[in-house]
Amino acid sequence: MKLQASLALLSLALLQACGDGEPAFKTLSGDAPIVIGHRGASGERPEHTLASYQLAIDQGANFIEPDLVLTKDGVMIVRHEPMLGGTTDVATKFPARKSKKMVDGVETEDWFASDFTLAEIKTLRAIQTRGRDKSFDGQFEIPTLDEVIKLAKEQSAKTGRTIGIYPEVKHSTFHAGLFGANLFEDKLVSTLHTAYGNTGKAPVFIQSFEVSNLQYLNTKTDIKLVQLIDADDVKDDGSMSLVAPYHKPYDFVVKNDSRTFGDLVKPAGLDFIKTYADAVGPWKPYLVKTVNDGVERTGDSSLTINDRRVDGSTGVIENAHARGLLVHTWTFRNDASGYGFKDPKAEMEYYMKLGIDGVFTDFPATGVAAVNALR
Repeated sequence: MKLQASLALLSLALLQACGDGEPAFKTLSGDAPIVIGHRGASGERPEHTLASYQLAIDQGANFIEPDLVLTKDGVMIVRHEPMLGGTTDVATKFPARKSKKMVDGVETEDWFASDFTLAEIKTLRAIQTRGRDKSFDGQFEIPTLDEVIKLAKEQSAKTGRTIGIYPEVKHSTFHAGLFGANLFEDKLVSTLHTAYGNTGKAPVFIQSFEVSNLQYLNTKTDIKLVQLIDADDVKDDGSMSLVAPYHKPYDFVVKNDSRTFGDLVKPAGLDFIKTYADAVGPWKPYLVKTVNDGVERTGDSSLTINDRRVDGSTGVIENAHARGLLVHTWTFRNDASGYGFKDPKAEMEYYMKLGIDGVFTDFPATGVAAVNALR
């Protein structure tokens, strides 16, 4: 009887802790949402450097995110774009190597990773972006995917918690034009299978804004796949602006597929994504309804789109969960307010309360604090 009474009290305590039987979180699994260090802790260190990833891990991130591009000799390095001009000192070290290429249908003049060998890339140093602290400029080199995996594994062993990686295949169609169809994806699968095995239980998500490469990857790996959802901007009425080249996956442009990113978060689009992916990664304005009620909320003394009142879910999270899809959203920044929020922690808490399964943030410590506040 004492055992039964103890079990009854334990059950009552658990119910009270979870809100009369409701799960602690409205995520697909009921577990806490994951915190993904967006390009590492890129708010405080130059993005996509081992120092940025280390700081994200130190701050408690569950995953670190390496965006991937290919060098001239076919090595996967970690940069947000194939263009190097904005995030490295390449302009001062290789001024004559600037060139023009078509990237997703847009002629772009810059220094391209695909024009440099890994040895040349390793002479470059990262610089901070978005007007942030420049005191670390010139200190850190550009890592390879192998180096990021090594760091994640070493830190997992050191900390006793699993540090996952969340690589993104950047501009698959662009790279296919340079190196051949699916060479990039094959390299990635080979590397990840060697490091983690071919299993959906690996602490890895592979993400892409394109579709065809994810469909291909679905035939080559059991590692979890994520369809990213982009947009050009948000209109004054809170609806999504879908303007090229951010209106649809670029492989859809090439194939004359009429569907937009907006179509992919509708029920039929989510049904389609479920055929090849495990999760969907929409830009965060897709997920909340907003209202312009004339109230200034962000504290900058001007009325802008960011002052719109947040009025609950658009239904994308719920519709994705109904199909067994995780929802990870981006990007939360301490130095850039979201709709109606002065406090970035409160903004993330709001999305977490809606049931989001993961957040990308440039400031992982704030994301971890948001999770802990809701436990």
